[in-house]
Amino acid sequence: MASSGGNSSGSTQKLPNSGSEGDLMDQRKRKRMQSNRESARRSRQRKQNHIDELMAQAAQLRKENNQIITTTNLTNQQFAKVEAENSVLKAQMDELTQRLQSLNEILDYINNTTAAAAIATAAAATTTTACTDIDGVFEMDNLFGLDDHQTSYMNNSNNNNNSWNMMYPNQPIMADMFMY
Repeated sequence: MASSGGNSSGSTQKLPNSGSEGDLMDQRKRKRMQSNRESARRSRQRKQNHIDELMAQAAQLRKENNQIITTTNLTNQQFAKVEAENSVLKAQMDELTQRLQSLNEILDYINNTTAAAAIATAAAATTTTACTDIDGVFEMDNLFGLDDHQTSYMNNSNNNNNSWNMMYPNQPIMADMFMY
């Protein structure tokens, strides 16, 4: 027969009702069962602690994710705002560039006209035969190599044209160049 301790061997057989051996075996079995229960309890506790830790970590990650989403949304809004401001500034820059180009063209025209006037003045100084002061207005005779009939027309006091006003008859009128 098999013994209650679970040890069976062919040479020795133990009696099932032996008092001290049975108690010893029951005591070992109870101790082993208690140890297994304690080990299972510790295992369940570790598992619960691990689950709690993972839940806390998941909550922390959700919180960080929400913060990142909020930050991303704010950054996107700021980007859109800066992009709109940049578009406005680019449009203003284009307009100002066109204005500057127009003003540079005007300055080039004025400088070219001034240079032409200086050349004409130098030429007039060498060909002028007489310069008279009438009523505080200087008039030059024969400024452009004109004959006496033409100079008398220009010097006519009834005519409001004098030789200085007639120097650039094709000069354009730039009345609205500073209207911007």
